[in-house]
Amino acid sequence: MKLKVNGSEYDVNTELDTPLLWVLREDLGLVGTKYGCGIAQCGACTVHVGGLAVRSCQLAVGEVGGEITTIEGLGTPEAPHPVQAAWIEEQVAQCGYCQSGQIMQAASLLLTDKNPSDEKIDRVMSGNLCRCGTYPRIRSAIHKAAKSIAGGDA
Repeated sequence: MKLKVNGSEYDVNTELDTPLLWVLREDLGLVGTKYGCGIAQCGACTVHVGGLAVRSCQLAVGEVGGEITTIEGLGTPEAPHPVQAAWIEEQVAQCGYCQSGQIMQAASLLLTDKNPSDEKIDRVMSGNLCRCGTYPRIRSAIHKAAKSIAGGDA
């Protein structure tokens, strides 16, 4: 089967019921997407499919219906996505394990809501768990990224 990931097309030879997470990590070597719980409850495996945030640990590769974007394809070191830049500026990460999923969920949120309230951020991000408890910095970084995307002062 063919998959379009981060703007490139790949031929993948795997069973259709293989979780997308394992295809990304094992077959394509894109290890920025993390395995956390395996039951779509922690958000560490969040990627975008067709622009929407999905849990790749529970999405069978045969069910993928659109282009896949992983943390590796969201931005580059030279041109980070506004969410990635805000994450760095706000020093969100502590251990960092959940952060790729957090960033992907936040970027998806800002595609649909350019100026989310604290309540909406908390609701949308509640499925992405952070053992270090950096939730206030996550919220602050999302607000900063929203301002950056809108062209205002971050």
